[in-house]
Amino acid sequence: GIKESHPHNKTYEGRVSVLGVQQDEAAANHVMAQLLHLEHEDPDRDIVLYINSPGGSFTSLMAIYDTMQFVRPDIQTYCLGQAASAAAVLLAAGTEGKRFALPNSRVLIHQPSTQGTYGQVSDLEIQANEIQRVRSLLEHTLAKHTHKSPEEIRADIERDKILTAEQALEYGIVDEVLQYRKGSA
Repeated sequence: GIKESHPHNKTYEGRVSVLGVQQDEAAANHVMAQLLHLEHEDPDRDIVLYINSPGGSFTSLMAIYDTMQFVRPDIQTYCLGQAASAAAVLLAAGTEGKRFALPNSRVLIHQPSTQGTYGQVSDLEIQANEIQRVRSLLEHTLAKHTHKSPEEIRADIERDKILTAEQALEYGIVDEVLQYRKGSA
């Protein structure tokens, strides 16, 4: 018989996970399941996470982030295209020394945002406190992985901060900007 081959099966066999969509619960569950399964298969071999994502929800970000920090294998992160918003945090959260970007990658960091909130004053106060908690957690998480202070991160994410691959290297989000494997472009 004919054996069908799907590109995702091959990447999975190569200990590769791809985050190529907006982060929502389904995408987070998929990446988390892959990380946990790959750890179970071989806890001593690196896992590769390729990222080309516009970001997504904070809860999905933290679910993937916590799983990355929980599993035993080192996580190599690669930005292919863009790592924006929540995806930029995941890029930075790879194992130090193993975080990469291709030359024309784009990285965007900014403060968390929320959709319009409605309700009673007490509910709005609860939501405001949660937004502040989430922002502080984001600042401290990025600070941990970039070796910047939370205050410096706070100032930088006040508005959108868009970085080239080289700027992401200088900022501490990645450790190396990769060159093309085939000749120069």
